[in-house]
Amino acid sequence: MLSPLFDAFVEASPVSVMMRVLMENIFNSSRMNQLFETYSERQYEQELLFSTQVDLMSVVVCGMYPSVHAAYQKKAVEVSVSATALYNKLKRIELPVSRALVHETASDLLQLLLCLNVERSCLLGKQYRLRIVDGSCLAGTERRLAALRPHAAKPLPGKTIAILDPGTKLVVDVIPCEDGHSQERSLFNQVLAQVQPQQVWIADRNFCTAGFLHTLAKLGAFFVIRQHGGLGYEPVSELQAVGLCQTGTVFEQQIEIVHEGGTFRCRRVVVKLTRPTRDQEWEIAVFTNLPPTDADGVLVAELYQGRWSVETLFQTVTQNFHGEIETLAYPKAALFSYCLALSAYNLLATLKAVLGSIHGVDKIEADLSDFYLVDDIHGIYRGMMIAIPPVHWQCFEDFTLNQMVDVLNLIY
Repeated sequence: MLSPLFDAFVEASPVSVMMRVLMENIFNSSRMNQLFETYSERQYEQELLFSTQVDLMSVVVCGMYPSVHAAYQKKAVEVSVSATALYNKLKRIELPVSRALVHETASDLLQLLLCLNVERSCLLGKQYRLRIVDGSCLAGTERRLAALRPHAAKPLPGKTIAILDPGTKLVVDVIPCEDGHSQERSLFNQVLAQVQPQQVWIADRNFCTAGFLHTLAKLGAFFVIRQHGGLGYEPVSELQAVGLCQTGTVFEQQIEIVHEGGTFRCRRVVVKLTRPTRDQEWEIAVFTNLPPTDADGVLVAELYQGRWSVETLFQTVTQNFHGEIETLAYPKAALFSYCLALSAYNLLATLKAVLGSIHGVDKIEADLSDFYLVDDIHGIYRGMMIAIPPVHWQCFEDFTLNQMVDVLNLIY
């Protein structure tokens, strides 16, 4: 299945070969061009195909090249347009295209993970699907736009809300916004459009509004969302101790929240901490509408504690991938780069799942850091692509799911 050219690299760094195989298959040219054709609204392709932009930007985002221009110089023959034309194309990539890049490739990777049978078990059982949602503001970029040069502050090129499936560790969707100073709440309607029955949405206090909670319940979904101090409620029962969790003592009570002239009931779970948070808070309160028979107060506290996996995701994208490129001052270009970084994170999560299918998911999660994996790939990738020409990788574009499972298992 693999050419003898691969043998030395499979032996020295199997994860580097696996990463390139995944990139070749998930970012295959025909799929990327079809994705652009489906989701683009006004932009169109001429000499520079969307698949070429993804190919070029993916090696920048993954850290194989230090900048867009460096990657362009290396791939100038393949790109076949001027650097100016490339940047003009990048700054016009529409947000629906960038968003589709994440959720369409995540859908493909989810199918691959199902074939590998490595999905993590849910604390609530198979009848529920967890979703962790959180916002992220892209870091300030260089003041390259003429209108911004007189100002001392760096411009914020945009904001995103990422939706993580903790069962697969995949970012299943992202909501990009060109206004880096906008409130996350202005994007709530787009988040709620993704809600399905029996999902459990876990979020921090920024998502705690009466309208958001009520709509989740109305859609047949559930929430585990930290209480915002600005959201009032009426207690229906007194706080009662229900047990201990890793961080403290758990209490809960029934409450009512007013919304649009009516009220709805849910539970308020309070964890009185043994150690304060970094903000010197000694308790954390969480609202939930999960049935007590399926999730007592202690389990609700554990579910919310799992929200930190989305913070780990943002840290991995920021530290290990080059998704926030300072020279991409145009919002659409910066958001495209960041969405591609989220897709690269999904590839890394899939790669770790493949290793987990062999060594055990818990062992890989505990002993193998994202930094180590990415550093290993960075050290090998460019030499590997010189030694193994692109023509030898192209065969992986059309591999079926079963073939991909076989080749990934063969490599490792």
